[in-house]
Amino acid sequence: MGHNDGFTAAGLRRLREVLARPVESGRIPGLVALVSRGGQTHVEAIGTMRHDGGAPMGRDTIFRMASTSKPLTVAPAMILLDECRLRLDDPVQEWLPELADRQVLRRPDSPLDDTVPARRPITVRDLLTSTFGLGMDLTAMSYPIMGKVFELEITGHGAPVPGPDEWMRRLGTLPLMYQPGEQWQYHISIDVLGVLVSRVTGRPYEEFLRERVLDPLCMHDTGLHVPADKIDRLPPAYVPNPETGEFTVWDEADGGTYSRPREFQSAANDVASTVDDYHAYFRMLLNGGTHQGKRILSQAAVELMTTNRLTPEQEAPRTALARDSIHVSFGQGQQGGWGIGMAVRTYRGDYAPIGQFGWDGGTGTTAYADPHNRLTGILLTQVGLSVPDPARLIHDFWTTTYQALDD
Repeated sequence: MGHNDGFTAAGLRRLREVLARPVESGRIPGLVALVSRGGQTHVEAIGTMRHDGGAPMGRDTIFRMASTSKPLTVAPAMILLDECRLRLDDPVQEWLPELADRQVLRRPDSPLDDTVPARRPITVRDLLTSTFGLGMDLTAMSYPIMGKVFELEITGHGAPVPGPDEWMRRLGTLPLMYQPGEQWQYHISIDVLGVLVSRVTGRPYEEFLRERVLDPLCMHDTGLHVPADKIDRLPPAYVPNPETGEFTVWDEADGGTYSRPREFQSAANDVASTVDDYHAYFRMLLNGGTHQGKRILSQAAVELMTTNRLTPEQEAPRTALARDSIHVSFGQGQQGGWGIGMAVRTYRGDYAPIGQFGWDGGTGTTAYADPHNRLTGILLTQVGLSVPDPARLIHDFWTTTYQALDD
């Protein structure tokens, strides 16, 4: 058998056993997993849509991707780079005047009025690499700036987020935590990119995403909300009680946050999708930007997205979160590098080789591709990372997938 042929039958049997364990023990109500390599695609749908039973999970079940949105939602910005409608080092204030003339905190934990002027404008590159100076920093939750970020509902966790213009206005009232380009920070930059795309194109972000990425890839079950005729395919999202493990519903399907279009289309957080749709996207990346003969992104754009963009200094906070805050991250995020909208493995810290790229989501989702093995893996659950169970399952999924490779 040649290299990159697929999976062993014994390996796939073991994968099913490992995935079924937390479902049988009641820790995960249900899941859908996909592994693909060469011409071989294997899908497992195990368990039920609700923790107390209900319809079975199916291959076409739609999941809230949470942060697993990020690798997909940066594609429109890359398309604008390919078309020279954006340049890497263009200051973004031409389209986002709210981010002109920034003040920067003297120290990350300074009071909000203890600032110095930004040394330079924020660029497209800063947003693409999540280094523009602000983000969700779980290692800095006691700092005044993080309190203000949550007070203004900038991160979209909890209360409904205002429309993009009001959201940008609120963001513009804040100082930066770091100088532009200085340090990687999570989440917020991806939402700013979504607003940037809509302002450059003059269209709602989701409309451009659909026309240029989702439709050409036939990702017809993917969007920033779930239409009424598909809502029965969306399970409730659970955030189990960390103390008791009791299944608490965070978001119902019918009448929940995903049941209608939102005023703010969060590129960082709001995608709903299926294993097959995400497979199409990651296979396009593995294929250097093409899908069934159609070019979505240039090969150069894909390489830029899927190789490490960060210096060790810029990377420090991500490493600190992953390695030093295991109780927060449950061991996720230890890949070493970050490209555009996704992690890129820069050292061999587990069974995956250097160069693997993708990301995980707080709703218990994971999607990565591995160019060396021509491998894509996607595992979707509806259990939030308030407890370690989904993270442990994600870990076991990857550990077992890498043993199933048939060379």
